[in-house]
Amino acid sequence: MSETAPKVGESGPRVALFVTCLVDFFRPTVGFAAIKLLEQAGCTVEVPSAQTCCGQPAYNSGDRADTLAIARQVIAIFEEYDYVVVPSGSCAGMLRKHYPTLFKDDPALGPRAAALGARTYELISFLVDILKVEQIDGAFRGVVTYHDSCSGLRELRVKEQPRALLRSLTGLRLTELQEPEVCCGFGGTFCVKYPEISNQMVETKAEDIENSGADLLLAGDVGCLLNMAGKLKRRGAKTQTRHVAEVLAGMTDGPAIGESRE
Repeated sequence: MSETAPKVGESGPRVALFVTCLVDFFRPTVGFAAIKLLEQAGCTVEVPSAQTCCGQPAYNSGDRADTLAIARQVIAIFEEYDYVVVPSGSCAGMLRKHYPTLFKDDPALGPRAAALGARTYELISFLVDILKVEQIDGAFRGVVTYHDSCSGLRELRVKEQPRALLRSLTGLRLTELQEPEVCCGFGGTFCVKYPEISNQMVETKAEDIENSGADLLLAGDVGCLLNMAGKLKRRGAKTQTRHVAEVLAGMTDGPAIGESRE
């Protein structure tokens, strides 16, 4: 897949934000944080109103017909932009890695899917790898730890990018988990199909998080964060949970994931 960036105007790239279902329904703050970070980096950001799901739940469940129908819609909506940016390694991986495979035998849609995939990036990877952002002018007082979500890490190679930007924040101290790359047990439909295995995996992850001594757990996927926040809450842990974009954008005044507004 080509990594060549399209030419853009002097005003910066025209970027479409793919919001994701979980951000839309459970954590809209992440979407606003993504827009803030992208605009600060010089992008013109648009949020296409016709967007829906990326099709990953259907894809993982073997529903090829619905997956293809959803993917066709996504391609039509997003292919006019210079880039598509997603605050989720999971959904970004669907567009970037799986769409081209879905349409590889389709002479009409195959090239379009491949072109869209080549212009689709996970948010923090886009900031660091494409826009060459090296630091964020901001501050955060506290100790944080970071969980590497599976799709972002293994499909998109998102690992050092969020850590580099986090370390640039004044007052933030990053402490690593013993096993930051081990799955939290969410896995989309995996946690529904195999609840006992999923629960044990997130129990182990929660122990690692608590043992880190961090005040705040960060990651790049809301699904993983919801799963870990729920387990930490049930264990009575004091560790809060947020999407990495919220901290980088300085949008941490509201409640952490899993906490009420009261």
